[in-house]
Amino acid sequence: MTIDIALPDAAGVLAPRVPAAWSPRRTYGALDLGTNNCRLLIARPGADRRAGGTGDFTVIDAFSRVVRLGEGLVQTGRLSDAAMDRAVLALSVCADKLARRGVTLTRNVATEACRRAANGTEFVARVFEVTGIALDVISPAEEARLAVLGCASLIDRDGPPAMIFDIGGGSTELILVDPVDAAIHAWISIPWGVVSLAETVPHDPPPGDRANVYAAMRTRVAEHLDAFAASVGALAPGPLQLLGTSGTITTLASIALGLPAYDRRRVDGCTVSAAAMRDISAMLSSRSPAERAEVPGIGADRADLVVAGCAILAAIIDRWPTELLRVADRGIREGVLRILMSRQGQR
Repeated sequence: MTIDIALPDAAGVLAPRVPAAWSPRRTYGALDLGTNNCRLLIARPGADRRAGGTGDFTVIDAFSRVVRLGEGLVQTGRLSDAAMDRAVLALSVCADKLARRGVTLTRNVATEACRRAANGTEFVARVFEVTGIALDVISPAEEARLAVLGCASLIDRDGPPAMIFDIGGGSTELILVDPVDAAIHAWISIPWGVVSLAETVPHDPPPGDRANVYAAMRTRVAEHLDAFAASVGALAPGPLQLLGTSGTITTLASIALGLPAYDRRRVDGCTVSAAAMRDISAMLSSRSPAERAEVPGIGADRADLVVAGCAILAAIIDRWPTELLRVADRGIREGVLRILMSRQGQR
């Protein structure tokens, strides 16, 4: 579903924007409300990589905030009042950016937290009432499709079949795709992301227990990969190229590259060794949240969740061994933008 954004009129009442006439410079928005993060991209067709392009459009504004919408969801089955308040505040910022940038067409998607929560529908209604943003709660299949559309350009077309994986806050999607046309051959969504998995273990276990806690998380994820691995093996019995998209792998790649601060231009599209990912994951899992926060690229926002992401990544590498991983700092939002622009005939 494609949605024109709602903007406040002079009286502050939200009203639908009248779609603008066709223009090669129309401005588009893509919003992704996940279990952990709220992310927005605003872009125009016609890429110039030097100006922030990703291959077929130019990003003119962006926003990202950790909202932890799914905090406590595993235990209660509901979105908490505090989590919803954080998300609404972030979405209000997004609504302001969409209005100020003159966005005429946007799609606003919500994923696992809103799918799983008993009060997800009520939250979506509240978001529209307060911000004018109409959230589209998408299925796991649509989430996988958008992730592929967003980062398929980084697949090596001369290589073997590709396994794209997206480690989210509440779930992780794995998609086997053809290297030439990115056709999806198989996919799975497992119910473990950095938030949902982290909430199954102690927040800060004693140093002597950390290795066992990390191993338990890896095992919990691995159990959900067995049947899918058998299907993948039947379809693609040889080696795979692995392409990861998420805050986990981009953060670990930044550490592997030795960057003093995160730099998307260096991380997006880079190749890192699986051995380095394992070593960094082991290092982080052995530290306390406060110690992890001091690692460049981690910070306080990611310190208590990054180990769960490391466990998911390690389980994937264990199941599909490889020497190298490709890293994408792109995904669902880019997939949304490509669909919007192609439907408008502007690519």
